Amino acid sequence: MRASVIQIAVDEGESVESRRRRAAALVREQAGADLVVLPELWTTGAFAFEEFGSAAEPLEGPTHEVMTKAASEAGVWLHAGSIPERAADGTLYNTSLVFSPSGERAASYRKIHRFGFDKGEAVLMGRGEDLVTVRLPETTLGLATCYDLRFPELFRGLVDAGAETLVIPAGWPERRRDHWTLLARARAVENQAFVLACGTAGTHARVPQAGHSIVVDPWGQVLAEAGAGEEVLTVEFDPGKAAVTREQFPALKDRVL
Repeated sequence: MRASVIQIAVDEGESVESRRRRAAALVREQAGADLVVLPELWTTGAFAFEEFGSAAEPLEGPTHEVMTKAASEAGVWLHAGSIPERAADGTLYNTSLVFSPSGERAASYRKIHRFGFDKGEAVLMGRGEDLVTVRLPETTLGLATCYDLRFPELFRGLVDAGAETLVIPAGWPERRRDHWTLLARARAVENQAFVLACGTAGTHARVPQAGHSIVVDPWGQVLAEAGAGEEVLTVEFDPGKAAVTREQFPALKDRVL
C-alpha cells in the first residue's frame, strides 16, 4: 500500500480559496497512491480561532466539492483533513472528510476531544460523539484528529471496531513536537496498528507548527518522518503487518480493562 501524507503549510495572508486550489493540486499530483492524507483545519489554520465562524461551511460545502473532484481525478482514497463545519442547527464542528477514488464521500468524523482548556476550539466548537472507521480494500482506517492523540481510550475503541491503520490529521504546535512523535509511536505500539499522522507546516495565528508528519508501523518503528517545512511524505507499507503483529505478539488478547 502506498500512502502520501501532505504536510501543507498554512500561512497567514493566503485566502481560503487559494489554499483549496493548492491542496487540490497537491492531491492530484499523488495519482498512483492508494491513500492521500491532508492535515487538520488546513483551510483556516488550527489556531486561527477568530476565523472559524466566518470560514465554517456545510458538510457538502466548497471544500467538499473541491476535494471530491481531486480524489476522483487522482483516483485515490483521500482523507481530506478537517474543516470547520457549520451544522444545520448552527453548531460548529471540527470535521474530517474521507473520499473514495470515485469521489464519493465515504465517511465524516467530528472531532471528539476539543483543544483549548475552556477557550478556543473547546468553546467555539461542538464535540463529536461517534467513533468512525472506513474500510479500504487493503485495510480498515480508524479516524482521529490532533488532540484526540492524547486519549488512548478512543484508539482502543477504534481497534475494537476493526481499525488496523490509524489516520490522525493535526495542527500540532512546534513547542510540543516531542509529544507529537512520542504519542504517535505509543498509539501504534499499544494498538499494534499503523499510524499515519499528518501535521501542518507554517504558522497559524502566530503559532509555529511542528510539521514532522510521521508514519509508524505496528512495532513502533518510524517508517518515514517529514521535516518542519511543507513536504509530501510518501511511504509504502504492507497493511497486513498489523494482523501478523497481533498474531505473533497477541497482547491485545490479554486486555482486562
